[in-house]
Amino acid sequence: MHDILIQDACTRAEQLIAERAPRHEILTCLVAAAEGVSGPRSVASILVLDEDGLLRNGASPNLPDDYLAAIDRLRPDPEVGTCAAAAATGAIVVTKSFLADDKWGELRHLPLALGFVGAWSMPIKGVRDQRVLGTFGTYYRDERQPTTHEVEAVRTLAGVAARVLDLGDHS
Repeated sequence: MHDILIQDACTRAEQLIAERAPRHEILTCLVAAAEGVSGPRSVASILVLDEDGLLRNGASPNLPDDYLAAIDRLRPDPEVGTCAAAAATGAIVVTKSFLADDKWGELRHLPLALGFVGAWSMPIKGVRDQRVLGTFGTYYRDERQPTTHEVEAVRTLAGVAARVLDLGDHS
């Protein structure tokens, strides 16, 4: 069932790319699929590196605006959160518990206030040159790490997101 969800999302995203739909619309389609795979107690988000090398919201339809404002313009840093760390290292970063992870020291109050316990993030890498273009993050309301199936699903979705981001900024 989840494989069909991912396949349908990728097909829809490819259609939207062909139609030159706004980037936000395409990325939101991919985020919705990630949330479908991770379950109802999760929220997904795509952050995109801007021209200054800072993380900006690409698509986070189920995160509140005040949260997005608080994390806007984070600089990639291997010692900060999951998305900033994934953007800095180019590797998957998992935080089972915000309370137990020092990378969340100054930021943990933000997701905890929304009822999230942990998160993980996968870098979105360019199709041509493998440079980090952004991150695909998932927040959990339970202390856990992503399943192998979730990682593979997000890897597939991140590949489509990379195509979108490689195309440049078509609002």
